[in-house]
Amino acid sequence: MADSDIKTAVARALEESPDRNFTETVDLAINLRDLDLNEPSNRVDESIVLPSGTGQETIIVVIAEGETAVRAEEAADDVLSVDDVADLDDDDAKDMADETDFFIAEEAMMQDIARHLGTILGPRGKMPDPLAPDDDVVETVNRLKNTVQLRSGDRRTFHTLVGAEDMDAEDISDNIDVILRRLHADLEKGPQNIDAVYVKTTMGPSVEVA
Repeated sequence: MADSDIKTAVARALEESPDRNFTETVDLAINLRDLDLNEPSNRVDESIVLPSGTGQETIIVVIAEGETAVRAEEAADDVLSVDDVADLDDDDAKDMADETDFFIAEEAMMQDIARHLGTILGPRGKMPDPLAPDDDVVETVNRLKNTVQLRSGDRRTFHTLVGAEDMDAEDISDNIDVILRRLHADLEKGPQNIDAVYVKTTMGPSVEVA
């Protein structure tokens, strides 16, 4: 359950967002401090499942064969075989990488995927999540549909999606609470490594989360 400061900030961000003819996302901006981000081990690189979902469509591509591929058709946006991956030219591969939020691939295929797509997916932080033989591909897809990536790189300020403006403010607040709790647990000095946190809709003003 999110605290009152988070709830107040989210409510303000939603109220102060100008009317638009599309549904805006709600984003969190996190400013770090007292961390040497030139050192990769200090950088934030997390996948977090949001308890209330993202409020957005999440595009997921599964690379698999056989029964796993058949089952993946139920939940994924697209299913490719290793041969399909090998046949992609660079432009098509880049377009697919840019349009896809997450890739999932059977473990046995990871080496082939790295050979064919590593230079495209790697720099984008989109190398596939490996699927073990006993993993449920449908369950994995559904989990990733509610997952966001937190990546600071070498920047002190980074952003992440926390919902959509048509979601309930309390649900968005719960998503933020989960993200902040994870950061507090994972950062070297916990909350002391966070300088400021702001929430905003796509086109709206930033509101500080106290």
